[in-house]
Amino acid sequence: MARISTPFLGFLILVLCCHASNMAKVTGYTAYTDPNQPIRVRIRDLMMRMTLQEKIGQMVQIERANASAEIMNKFFIGSVLSGGGSVPAPKATAQQWIDAVNDFQKGAMSTRLAIPMIYGIDAVHGHNNAYSATIFPHNVGLGVTRQENDFMVDPDLIRRIGSATAREVRATGIPYTFAPCVAVCRDPRWGRCYESYSEDPKIVKMMTEIISGLQGELPNNSYVSHPYIEGKKKVAACAKHYVGDGGTVKGTNENDTIVTPRVLFGIHMPPYYVSIIKGVSTIMVSSSSVNGVKMQANERITSPPHANYTYSIQAAILAGIDMVMVPFNYPEFIDGLTNLVNKNVIPMSRIDDAVSRILRVKFTLGLFENPMADNSLADMLGAQENRDIAREAVRKSLVLLKNGKPTYAGGFLPLIKEQPKILVVGTHADNLGYQCGGWTIEWQGLSGNDLTIGTTILKGIQETVDPSTQVEFIENPDPATVRFSSFSYAIVVVGEKPYAETNGDNMDLTLPDPGPSIINNTCSNIKCVVVVISGRPLVLEPYVESMDGLVAAWLPGTEGKGVAEVLFGDYGFTGKLARTWFRRVDQLPMNIGDPNYDPLFPFGFGLTTEPSVQT
Repeated sequence: MARISTPFLGFLILVLCCHASNMAKVTGYTAYTDPNQPIRVRIRDLMMRMTLQEKIGQMVQIERANASAEIMNKFFIGSVLSGGGSVPAPKATAQQWIDAVNDFQKGAMSTRLAIPMIYGIDAVHGHNNAYSATIFPHNVGLGVTRQENDFMVDPDLIRRIGSATAREVRATGIPYTFAPCVAVCRDPRWGRCYESYSEDPKIVKMMTEIISGLQGELPNNSYVSHPYIEGKKKVAACAKHYVGDGGTVKGTNENDTIVTPRVLFGIHMPPYYVSIIKGVSTIMVSSSSVNGVKMQANERITSPPHANYTYSIQAAILAGIDMVMVPFNYPEFIDGLTNLVNKNVIPMSRIDDAVSRILRVKFTLGLFENPMADNSLADMLGAQENRDIAREAVRKSLVLLKNGKPTYAGGFLPLIKEQPKILVVGTHADNLGYQCGGWTIEWQGLSGNDLTIGTTILKGIQETVDPSTQVEFIENPDPATVRFSSFSYAIVVVGEKPYAETNGDNMDLTLPDPGPSIINNTCSNIKCVVVVISGRPLVLEPYVESMDGLVAAWLPGTEGKGVAEVLFGDYGFTGKLARTWFRRVDQLPMNIGDPNYDPLFPFGFGLTTEPSVQT
């Protein structure tokens, strides 16, 4: 694989090691601390002063739980990350996040060259690790959003989502997010398919507009492929996972993507070209393989794992990875890389190559001028203006797949707000964790309504109907109750439980229990609309005939009222499928343009409705 030579950071999930000693602090004028000097001059001046230990330390990213000011100082650590669910305290406030980040930064700044560390986090659908943050729809939902009366995605909405996410990440003192995911998911059996915007690279390319929201609009006089971050309200972004992670055999996570060069460069690579042109600061390397070769050549390439760790380090660094995620056993990595350089197995020029790009991102972020986080944006965490954007995104991410039956004179939706009594059922109607999905507070997501602050779909329904309408919620009703309780209609909300990465790989994609029985018990006895909460299409063909309405709501996040506003006609349905909705799993993989294309609902499908004024 050709090494990426643009000024980006590559990432590898590994395990590592090293020792370092403190030297006298640099005093007097230094060009690298002078903000009036060009960045290239500052990088050159700083690197001339750095020892091998200091350079290798910059290439290491460790987990927050394993970091301290002392460790940052001793090993010259260049970066710290919060993995999924890694927080300074349960339900941590913005100030607690800021204090934790600054504690690590104090350790980095106490080294002789005072090179600031960069803190990164997976803010992949909003600042999803942080309690009370705005949780936006996952990418699978954002990919279906469209401009009014247009097939094209809404670039303004995507930019605003990026900007809102950046503000909330900065509210906690963090300048860097591992987003966006620009994978092109070609098989919904993949457990990360909800992190992908679409099966179509054209849509994924358009969705890279979120980079402009996260980092800021690239100035006209900027160098193409150089990172750019527009001030302290923006964050460094990361396009991931390079490359082909959405095309693995049977959608198995971190498996092999077997493709021709035409498919690799025509389907999986284009979003990276566009991301680079937009000035994305970093690229994260995939843990998957392409035609049998690991993209990151990490320890998993050896059998058993860790059997030849030195080779793993060598292969990864020579492949072009600049900064390595080594959450815990970082000393092994540092020692291994140091030995490889001292033995001339890895040339010093390669180390300088990596460190120069790492420093470029840090200089571009302004970390040398403002290394310490402050609380000036703390009020932006979960701010109402951000939640309003998220609710708009929810409304536009809904896809209407069925509206009425052949016997109807008109559609079933929008629903009538003023009714004596309506029924809401289903496991996902009143479960904030389920509607947010994986990568929310915890890596695998959570169940229940105490994980963070938000509005469930049930609550949104209660707030949207006419005040005179009685809303009765029964999670799993029996048929008799549905039939004989004089309900005007039912809203059924069912779907997948949260998951992330390999835990989400699914070879059958059936609607999880008790979803099928809830649909049957309800829709066979009363008019119903089924709202599916899922990270991908599921097998629904056996149930569609019994439904009066069917809505794909994906994983909408914390602003569940957006679902209700469209169901009841405050806004119309506008979403269009950004991936094929298959009939049976034996059809997979099946994507638009394939021979024998016979989906339940084709790519681009989506019924529309007009807003209705109800008095």
